[in-house]
Amino acid sequence: MTLTKNSFRRICLQKIKKASQHNKFYKDFLINNVLLKELEHFKTGKRLKILFFYPLPYEADILKVLKKMRKKHDIFVPFMQGESFKMVPFRLPLKKKKFDIFEAGNTIKKNNKIDIAIVPAVGVDGNLQRIGFGKGMYDRFFAKLKEKPYTIFVQPVFCHTESLICDAYDVACDVLITPTRTLRKRSS
Repeated sequence: MTLTKNSFRRICLQKIKKASQHNKFYKDFLINNVLLKELEHFKTGKRLKILFFYPLPYEADILKVLKKMRKKHDIFVPFMQGESFKMVPFRLPLKKKKFDIFEAGNTIKKNNKIDIAIVPAVGVDGNLQRIGFGKGMYDRFFAKLKEKPYTIFVQPVFCHTESLICDAYDVACDVLITPTRTLRKRSS
């Protein structure tokens, strides 16, 4: 049987669902440490614009890093709009919306430039392109950006294939962070 994007997504989702929950806090701790070190490389002296995701229960909980970065940088989160989303400033209170995703309130201010994007991933292929949940929201969002930000994928469980199974429009990352491994984009 040939590996396809859909079959690989199913394999990765099963792996995530079967992952032990008793050490989730430890796995999240490991991810947060690596993510924080990755973000500390961007000491530019200016406030960066960083897109974070607000984690679902089966995703890596990166809220410790979000709260720490919020003191120094402008933090944004997705706000669902149709088949995609727009970035809105992270501010409390958050409200539970479609797909059980917590969102900050809407804003009329349009933000279409970010320096760093931190994106949840179900799996990645040999080009470090993202296998998501199959809705294409991040792909549509990234297609609208004028400049590609430094992109960090975060996975609660390492799920990677060397096969090139993604489509050309699928978002690729600069670095993938998991509890057990970190992969970087190969230099061309």
